Amino acid sequence: MKRLDFAGVGVRVVGGTDGVGGGDGPVVVLMHGFGARGDDLVPLWRAVDAPRGTRWVFPEAPLVLQAVPVEGRAWWPIDIEEMMAASDRGGFDAYARRLPPGLDHARERIVACLNEVRSKLGVAKLVLGGFSQGAILACDVALRTDQALAGLAVLSGTLVGVDSGSPSLVDRTSLPVFQSHGASDELLPFVQAEKLRDALMTRGMNVSWAPFGGGHAISDGVLRGLGQWLRGVFEDRSS
Repeated sequence: MKRLDFAGVGVRVVGGTDGVGGGDGPVVVLMHGFGARGDDLVPLWRAVDAPRGTRWVFPEAPLVLQAVPVEGRAWWPIDIEEMMAASDRGGFDAYARRLPPGLDHARERIVACLNEVRSKLGVAKLVLGGFSQGAILACDVALRTDQALAGLAVLSGTLVGVDSGSPSLVDRTSLPVFQSHGASDELLPFVQAEKLRDALMTRGMNVSWAPFGGGHAISDGVLRGLGQWLRGVFEDRSS
């Protein structure tokens, strides 16, 4: 594993021809969730059956959360109790439409990071994705910026700060999307994931929908589905 700095964002780079990002293979940028360590998702590169030579970049969120026993990080502050209360009382729609303070800055940081990933790693195809808060950020970047993406991977995420049907979102017609969500997700309601799926499909995106029976997690089935999806995205010569 190689640790680098791209536009002020610490990243871990693995995979490729040498295990540390070598070669000219496609790139998956995967962002961790709220409260996780910066290396939380790194082991996934060995668990996902992506095409040989795929390089993986795992950015580290900038905010260090002092209240957790192990060093946890966040892309922007979240009041978890408030979010869960909104979910419990059926008010998550209104909660999700609010733009979280700090999301704009997180988006700017990741866009700058992605630009350096492209220039320094020589990327031909790049898939952006994440889990939980990282998935929310990935979805936000995909739908609010003009970053050239080969695909979007939303693992237990949703869209916040805007109505999913808003005409202000970037037109991503035919963009391949892999979206997974647990039917018993205790943090981000499953119904919100269904609404996001439907909104993306309405906008012409090619959504591979991967629901599963668990909670707020990445299941083995999701990992298998993600690998199959990545092979389709990266081995499609037309994209």
